Amino acid sequence: MSAEHTHFTAPTQFVEAKGIRFAYRRFGRAGGVPIVFNQHFQGTLDHWDPAVTDGLAKTREVILFDNAGVASSSGETPSSFQEMGANAIAFIEALGLDKVDVLGFSIGGMVAQEIVLQGGDLVRKLILVGTGPRGADMSASQSAAIFAASYDPPEHLWLKVHFSPSEASQAAGLAFLERKLRRQDRDPLVGEQTVNAQIAAIGKYIAYREVEGYLDYLRTIRQPTLIVQGSNDVIIPTYNSYVMQQNLPDAQLVLFPDANHGSFYQYPRSFVAYATAFLDA
Repeated sequence: MSAEHTHFTAPTQFVEAKGIRFAYRRFGRAGGVPIVFNQHFQGTLDHWDPAVTDGLAKTREVILFDNAGVASSSGETPSSFQEMGANAIAFIEALGLDKVDVLGFSIGGMVAQEIVLQGGDLVRKLILVGTGPRGADMSASQSAAIFAASYDPPEHLWLKVHFSPSEASQAAGLAFLERKLRRQDRDPLVGEQTVNAQIAAIGKYIAYREVEGYLDYLRTIRQPTLIVQGSNDVIIPTYNSYVMQQNLPDAQLVLFPDANHGSFYQYPRSFVAYATAFLDA
């Protein structure tokens, strides 16, 4: 049934688990292992790039969802990525799925790692985009200043977050905004509770840096992993992707040139080709 729909037409559905009413959309080619997307800071169902989601949906089923307390989902957003991961697992299991691929972007990548750690054999393969490990080195991050600034129109925040200052990257950013704003029945923006909880979760994740052996957990993630990053991520610095690739047992790293946090939105066709080859291997 989901093959009839695309990013722009898939209806928002709901499923209940752990007392939470999760909002989700699913579309694409059903029958194989679906891929579940985990969203960035302040992101909703409508912050994904249709060029990425529909690109992957040509060969597999894509599932987008709002985690607890986010946008159209009920409940409160918890203040740790471990709890967000547990909620994501409850959502996946409520759909009756026992095997999925998982994609996580930015803090969604941190949640995705927790899904793998808690989910046992639930996750087949993992894609991590613009993210970092527990104890990520955020010393060079410009995130606080970027999110504190004002933008006119407000959507231009994402040009600063996801794209580099170059003319080519900014042009790709404007094309991305046009694609993602095309859908009319849009998910509401996140509320203050979600923003504060996500900030708290980021703080707890960075604090792992003070714990001896804080990267050891990466060596327990046996799933094949594709790490995707821009050459200069000013939100979660690119260095963190090298750290993950060096510590995960079965990880490959794709680094896009002249690219920032949202590298896969700047190079959606290339990303879809890399991701499809990785997932099909």
